[in-house]
Amino acid sequence: MQWQTVLQNVQAVALDVGSISGGFDSLNLLISLSLVAVLTIVSGVKRILDGPGTLTAIVLGVMVGTLGHWTWLLILLCFLVGGHWATRWSWEEKSARGLAESKDGMRHWQNVVANGGVPGLVAVGAFITEDWNGLFPVFACGVAVAAADTFASEFGCLDDRVRMITTGRRCPAGTNGGWSPTGQFAALIGALSIAGMSVVLGWWLQVGSIEGGATLLLVITIIGWLGCQIDSLFGALLENRGLIGKGHVNMLAIGFGSLFAWLIFSSIGW
Repeated sequence: MQWQTVLQNVQAVALDVGSISGGFDSLNLLISLSLVAVLTIVSGVKRILDGPGTLTAIVLGVMVGTLGHWTWLLILLCFLVGGHWATRWSWEEKSARGLAESKDGMRHWQNVVANGGVPGLVAVGAFITEDWNGLFPVFACGVAVAAADTFASEFGCLDDRVRMITTGRRCPAGTNGGWSPTGQFAALIGALSIAGMSVVLGWWLQVGSIEGGATLLLVITIIGWLGCQIDSLFGALLENRGLIGKGHVNMLAIGFGSLFAWLIFSSIGW
């Protein structure tokens, strides 16, 4: 019943939504390319990405900004910065325990593709259909899943109260498919942070309306958090058996989150 109320609220607001003009709009191109330039400089100075990772991020950034919208790119960049901060959190302890995601604290091109590939494809779809407004929540939910999973991994690995998501049995920290109270809370914060940025940038700034923002915030946050649980399931069932790698798990979880968002918002006529 509560979900029906939420969806009805989203539908009521969606009827009054204005369109977002993205793609090859001159202002959109200017801002997007400027943001990509900033990304390149900051990544080099702060050592967020290695060389191939930076090149991949540039290509992805141009794709998301010029085919989608510059606000989409800014949301993705916020995830990149937040993910780097989470990676560097207690870096020495994670490295000593063998739980660090990378050896040098920098993200590589595989990670960029795993977390940004699906949102990039959503931007391509928005450009082809010229439906930036309709596909924006799909893009936002995909990034929210990526943020939830990154935060859960980077903060949750420091919590030894880990249980396997499929069995509920205790397992070592850092195990694929393991979850902990800290990890679950971090996943929620990760999804909420992207949802907040999405509402401000993709809703209030573009549409110019405050109404409906809280509902959109809730939906993106929930889908982001649920996508993290899907990631854990795939990790336990597929990655631990050597059937697929971590990057594939990330892409599948983000893909399912984006698909779920598309089904919800398209069903209500967004």
